[in-house]
Amino acid sequence: MRRSDPRYNQYISILNEELVPAMGCTEPICLAYAAAKSRDILGELPDRVEILASGNIIKNVKSVIVPNTNRMKGIKASVAVGIVAGNAEKVLEVISEVTDKQKEEVLSFLKNTPITVKHIDCQEQLDVTIIVYKGEHKALVRISGFHTNIVLMKKDDTVLYECATISKPDKKLTDRSILSIEGITDFADSVDIEDIKSLLDNQIKCNKAISEEGLRNEWGANIGSILLKMYGDDIKIRAKAWAAAGSDARMNGCELPVIINSGSGNQGLTASLPVLAYAEEYNIDKERLYRALVVSNLTAIHQKTRIGRLSAYCGAVSAGCASACGIAYLLGEDFNIISQTLSNSVAIVSGIICDGAKSSCAAKIAAAVDAGLTGYYMSKNNKCFEPGDGIVGYDIEDTIKNVGMLGSIGMRETDKEIIEIMTKNG
Repeated sequence: MRRSDPRYNQYISILNEELVPAMGCTEPICLAYAAAKSRDILGELPDRVEILASGNIIKNVKSVIVPNTNRMKGIKASVAVGIVAGNAEKVLEVISEVTDKQKEEVLSFLKNTPITVKHIDCQEQLDVTIIVYKGEHKALVRISGFHTNIVLMKKDDTVLYECATISKPDKKLTDRSILSIEGITDFADSVDIEDIKSLLDNQIKCNKAISEEGLRNEWGANIGSILLKMYGDDIKIRAKAWAAAGSDARMNGCELPVIINSGSGNQGLTASLPVLAYAEEYNIDKERLYRALVVSNLTAIHQKTRIGRLSAYCGAVSAGCASACGIAYLLGEDFNIISQTLSNSVAIVSGIICDGAKSSCAAKIAAAVDAGLTGYYMSKNNKCFEPGDGIVGYDIEDTIKNVGMLGSIGMRETDKEIIEIMTKNG
């Protein structure tokens, strides 16, 4: 793909939009960001707070530890730390600079401030509104569609900002419909490394650091450490363990940042760390690693474009299968093997549900990377699932379309049941 091709700069823009830093699970951070923004508009600490949240926000915030809160969980903790200590200018790192004194202030705020949470039935899977009150004054911030997409801001009855495309907030992003596996591999072959180097260097640095932390210390269920302990240090195990360990730490309150993918830190870890493990194992040069990371990251984004940011379909599946495509590219495979790898792997593991962010995400990541590697080694041995077998389409783009329909439409009722079960269980 030449620089003169209009897609070239669009692919660069997509990577820049998606591979951004975040500290903590992105749904609690989304709430904290909206809360910090609403406090800034109000101009003082509120004496009452209302939270309106879509089911998928509730699902993904319920069980995950919010960083810099002394290990608290849940919507109220996420909003309280954003109000008391958040820096909205840091966006998805909004609560990265909380002091010990502010942590105590968050506890006091939660104890003394009425906070109500309402589950709203809405079109967007990601939708949250924070309304803060002080006496007769109030401020409102709504985020919809993706984690940083503010679509409405109000002070009292004055509208400060309203997005013209509130029903379709993704209009703000570069058009993802230009992505294809063939285009992605072509772009990876030809991209000027200087156009992506700093972006991917940051991904390598941040995601490897939190993975190492997850392996070094006790975090959650320690899935990464258990994999290495029980199955040994074979590269196929290490690829899974590195990604799982990053999630072990992240889901359990680690305050190190990650570089996300498709709005998710777990997906950012899963799309990158297995590729890094294989590059280290086979002493692959840095330029080839960069190009392989382009393949894995964009392949994850391509799948998630049709599925949506949040759904009942586990995003680790998309990222784990994409990481195997990156590994295939890293090891010199062509478009056909990469396509077969993706088709094989999603056929194996597309049934994993998303029941919120929590410790078990690390195990799901390991399963998804394993399926990706199985799909790759099948392809290397001239084996593949046939078109028409289940969800497998007649080419790779058809398969991606089928998975997108499964995740975005077919699993809507599943999502409702998951949310019902989780809220019923407290």
